[in-house]
Amino acid sequence: MNVLIVEDDARVAGFLERGLRAEGYRIRLARTGPDGLEAARELAREGAGTGEPAMMILDMNLPGLSGMEVLATLRAERNDLPILVLTANDGTAARVAGLRGGADDYLAKPFAFEELLARIEALGRRGRETRPTRPDCLRLGDLELDRARCVARRAGVEIRLTARELAVLDLLISAPGRVLSRERILAAAWGASSDPLTNVVDVYIRRLRAKIDDPFPTPMIETVRGLGYRLDAAPPKG
Repeated sequence: MNVLIVEDDARVAGFLERGLRAEGYRIRLARTGPDGLEAARELAREGAGTGEPAMMILDMNLPGLSGMEVLATLRAERNDLPILVLTANDGTAARVAGLRGGADDYLAKPFAFEELLARIEALGRRGRETRPTRPDCLRLGDLELDRARCVARRAGVEIRLTARELAVLDLLISAPGRVLSRERILAAAWGASSDPLTNVVDVYIRRLRAKIDDPFPTPMIETVRGLGYRLDAAPPKG
């Protein structure tokens, strides 16, 4: 999915861009209201020609044109690009104004990155069936995560994990072979919405490796330098 981020705060825009690119989204950035308006028009035109899904993350406090003015202009032009509004104002009146003005969803700052991803995915599922519920037991190669009993097994050997270790492993095994950024892991396991100030994710990855990799012949957790981590099935012997 193409995601247009219209945000004048460089720190917030950078965090969103890094996190969403790591999730596989194609990102465009605009820093002012007029630039965001033109980028949204261009994205809608391209989507009409290619059929590629797209959406817009729109901050309300923008220079040049406010987010509300951008929103009103796009809807007046019958531009139906899905729009998720970001704002520091969490009041009911602001939410109602944004939704009545044509926004598809609304998220107040500060927000959890995990919630932002869920809302983006929900917008992307419009017109499609919702995903089935994940099973209690997730398997990858000889590794199994029993979510109901909160234990893992590898090659039939039961491995006891802490709640935080389980949360990290659950995320990794749910996306086999996919690189997950530190921001994504932090958001899922700790509920954090900003860049990590410590190496807590790396610490827990090392703890997981000590339990599910080190005692076995073939490691499964891979570090992808500069991007994050992924879990791959151990190759068959021989």
